[in-house]
Amino acid sequence: MRSDRIIEAILFVSALSAIAALVVITFFIFQTGVPAIFRIGVSDFLFGTEWAPTRGHYGILTMMAGSLWVTFGALLLGVPLGLAVAILTTEFAPPSVVRVLRPAIQLLAGIPSVVYGFVGLLVLVPLIRQVLGGPGLSILAGSLVLGMMILPNVVSISEDAIRAVPQSYREGALALGATQWQTIWRVVLPAARSGIIASIVLAMGRAVGETMAVIMVVGNALNMPRSVLDATTTLTSNIGLEMGYASGQHREALFGIGVVLFVFIMLLNSMARWLTRTRRP
Repeated sequence: MRSDRIIEAILFVSALSAIAALVVITFFIFQTGVPAIFRIGVSDFLFGTEWAPTRGHYGILTMMAGSLWVTFGALLLGVPLGLAVAILTTEFAPPSVVRVLRPAIQLLAGIPSVVYGFVGLLVLVPLIRQVLGGPGLSILAGSLVLGMMILPNVVSISEDAIRAVPQSYREGALALGATQWQTIWRVVLPAARSGIIASIVLAMGRAVGETMAVIMVVGNALNMPRSVLDATTTLTSNIGLEMGYASGQHREALFGIGVVLFVFIMLLNSMARWLTRTRRP
């Protein structure tokens, strides 16, 4: 029918829009960023430790180190906690608890990032300063804030992956004498591995790409971090702070940082695809 062909064409165009948007973003970033990286020097740009645009120094190693510290700190908090919540809601909790807990977790995804940063600035930063010392504005504060922000991603996708495991897997393990926890640990989680890995990768991408909350709590210090209590800056926070007034080579160097972020996210996605393809239960 003609209406079916029209709907099919609309759906096809809608599907292509995502690819078109990716192509446009890639071209826009790489057109400005890649030439800037080569003019500065790839080694100087990636491994230089001094970022001083007024003096012509554009090294981003300290920012990459800060991004890695904050991201992996967030994953250390968000992934185990999120996976534990997903296991609780799918395997242990009664329906009455799930009806309350799941919307509460999903509500965290709707809170603006600036609110997370504001709470971190007013609550976490003074607490870290009083209990552990240091400036308070630190990698630890950023990791805690981002850990809470990635929690809904880990919980929702891991829940779907665990619920997708056939009930016969659980019944078979229990029939063989396994306990409920042994069934979950040895049967359910390995069967849901691909979905859990996907949730971790998405959470990592959210943590790497977060800007506003990170700007408010990490201190934005251009130094090589050596402790979780040190202030630092990240790739995204530096772009957010300086893009508003940058011009010339300084602005192009910020686009170069965008290229690095883009490549990093693509590597994460490729790694996730490889893991889900080669490590099936």
